[in-house]
Amino acid sequence: MQFNSLAQPTGATTMATQPEHLLHGGNLDAARQRFPSAPEPWIDLSTGINPFPYSIPPLTPEIWSRLPQRSHELALREAAARSYGAQNQDMVVPASGTQALIQILPRLIARSQIAILSPTYSEHAKAWRHEGHYVVEVPDLTTIASARVAIVVNPNNPTGQVIPTERLRGVAAELQSRDGLLVVDEAFADVMAPDVSLIPDLPPATIVLRSFGKMYGLAGLRLGFAITHEDLASQLRDYFGPWAVSGPALSIGAAALADIAWREKAVTRLQNAQRRLDALLETCGGCSVIGGTPLFRLATHSRAAQVADTLAQHGILVRQFSYAPTWLRFGLPGPEESWRRLEQALRAIGTNI
Repeated sequence: MQFNSLAQPTGATTMATQPEHLLHGGNLDAARQRFPSAPEPWIDLSTGINPFPYSIPPLTPEIWSRLPQRSHELALREAAARSYGAQNQDMVVPASGTQALIQILPRLIARSQIAILSPTYSEHAKAWRHEGHYVVEVPDLTTIASARVAIVVNPNNPTGQVIPTERLRGVAAELQSRDGLLVVDEAFADVMAPDVSLIPDLPPATIVLRSFGKMYGLAGLRLGFAITHEDLASQLRDYFGPWAVSGPALSIGAAALADIAWREKAVTRLQNAQRRLDALLETCGGCSVIGGTPLFRLATHSRAAQVADTLAQHGILVRQFSYAPTWLRFGLPGPEESWRRLEQALRAIGTNI
């Protein structure tokens, strides 16, 4: 598949019915405005970011004062290829976060029908609709019909559902037969078993997105990757042009991705924290855990809105979902003080709700 101009095909329609500003996790400014009496500091459990971040290595002053060097970009691409299992660094496209890639891909493909496996991360649908594509949100991959592009978040956010790679390869082959494209967002795959990822045996007509900030706890660095076959990767890099990623992000990303021992220990630590959080939610908060990954947990409660408000009054922010009013998503607490405050707040919920 070649990226195309955005010429509108005959008979195509758009779906621009979604709100311009979608609710996301991490919005502590809004939480403080709504709950001005909540204790500080807030504990932000509304995102799926590792609360035990990678330690930033020492950076030379030149990293900040010089333009990013191509040699540093190549080092990052090589480290990413090894870490994610890509065949070579020419398949890797660094960007300033996967969000940048999510917004750019719809601009590079002629307006088409787009099937998105839903419910999932809402920015995918928003980005494709914004560029005039006809977006259909489907409940399973048997209903992609004649869509030219299919988008799957795997593991899914917020449910944690995992689609087997064999099934995804079948979808990729179907899309390739009509010059289509499969986009798989593997933002949370770092904490899953290796066989969850498509990258080591990447099918044709497929782009995989990987997030750096979630696994390494450095979301503010703004670093992400598209991994695809060399021809599409080259086109994407040409679209971004030079200096697509900052010098500090190149250096920190390369060091972290090469640190396999840190990642293995981090995954074990996250798995232990996940089990601890599950027990806390169910025994103290009256929640039922129904899904998630080691970076976040999806729970249900019949009075989820009240639970969220009570937690916010204790200075704890969790993620709510307008399309699923009984759902709450919890990220992992980090320091022991955060665990203590969460337990106290959950016990208050069990008493008062």
